[in-house]
Amino acid sequence: MPHPLAFLLLPFAWLYAGVLAVRNWLYDAGVKPVAAFAVPVISIGNLRVGGTGKTPHVAWLVAQLLARGERPAIVSRGYGRRTRGFQLADATATAASIGDEPLQHFQDFRGAVPVAVAENRGEGIGQIIDNQLNITAIVLDDAYQHRRVRPALNILLTEQQRPFYQDFVLPAGRLRESRRGARRANVIVVTKCEPSLGETRRQEITRAIRRYARPHTPVLFSTYVYGEPVSVNKAAAPPTGPEIVLLTGIAQPGPLREHLLGAGYTIVYHAAFPDHHAFSAAEITDVARQLQPGQSVFTTQKDATRLLDPTLQAVVTPLPVFYIPIEVQFLADGAARLQELLTPLFQPQAVV
Repeated sequence: MPHPLAFLLLPFAWLYAGVLAVRNWLYDAGVKPVAAFAVPVISIGNLRVGGTGKTPHVAWLVAQLLARGERPAIVSRGYGRRTRGFQLADATATAASIGDEPLQHFQDFRGAVPVAVAENRGEGIGQIIDNQLNITAIVLDDAYQHRRVRPALNILLTEQQRPFYQDFVLPAGRLRESRRGARRANVIVVTKCEPSLGETRRQEITRAIRRYARPHTPVLFSTYVYGEPVSVNKAAAPPTGPEIVLLTGIAQPGPLREHLLGAGYTIVYHAAFPDHHAFSAAEITDVARQLQPGQSVFTTQKDATRLLDPTLQAVVTPLPVFYIPIEVQFLADGAARLQELLTPLFQPQAVV
């Protein structure tokens, strides 16, 4: 149910949506230039601000491309970084230099997949292709509104619990543009679904989505699979007790909380910060004060990249800190259907 204040803000939301509609029309009509590239560009993004699961879905997609024998690279804006311009990740990269999500991708694939950040994704793609001549695909992270690049496949994510079709444009809601922006999607993935989500409910959600998307746009459904705790310090012993202190700096910590509680953990304290929050030594020290003997600090993998900042090592290293890895798993035949959409992009006759 929308907050009552949302209705008071609707006139401002309509104005904002109108400005964005004009911007999108200029791109659609060819008035504003759109860059195309010799390799397929696959974009993953959302209509809503933050928290739809872009990072694990990018990781899933890149893993699929690698399994197909492709040589993908990831290009992102690098939100939250303290640098400007094009940056190519290497062994010296930190969350401050390239952003927490790109660093997580670089670490996940152990440097085998080039990861670059750039405010202008078109320029970033051009530079990474020039630097990495063997690249056969580009995965754009969080670029649904970045119209200066024409994707060969446009993947739109929306959460089951917070679907775009029940939301409003900023500032009345959390949408970055009108719900009609879903028409640009080649495929829509409903994320963070209940694993037991049945076919009847999936069909209801699909019908609601297709009020705004193109009529035959595939609608797929995915969920998270949580792994065992992984030590951030690499040397800490596995957690022994059920009581934990939770540390998060993500947009939607709710699903992680639900998983931990369902797994039998007791959250004695939750230090919740905004998405991409740059932790300070004082904040980590405050978290450490909450710990009692036998308790551990749990966090997300994205947050863990920021905890590795050299300025925090003196306070983080002595602590039993663990992150919970997550992987994407598609419901029903979603993975196979998405694979079918990828196949034409890499046929010899394909033109991008």
